[in-house]
Amino acid sequence: MRTSVHCPAAHLGGLAWRKSSYSSPQGECVEVAVAPSGHVAVRDSKQHPGPALVFTRAAWQTFCDAIKTGSLDHT
Repeated sequence: MRTSVHCPAAHLGGLAWRKSSYSSPQGECVEVAVAPSGHVAVRDSKQHPGPALVFTRAAWQTFCDAIKTGSLDHT
């Protein structure tokens, strides 16, 4: 099952992008937007005209859950 696709920014116009309030003043972070289809788009905040990765809602939720539980942490 395919969970993500590479998507040119031209296909993501009009989305409401948001970034974490924890991002640095230099803007070094990622931005996230939810498409009308329900897919979640992620892009580099420094590369607005650049491409984005687009994930299914389920794949994005799995990723966020892994972050919250710490299962992606490396010690």
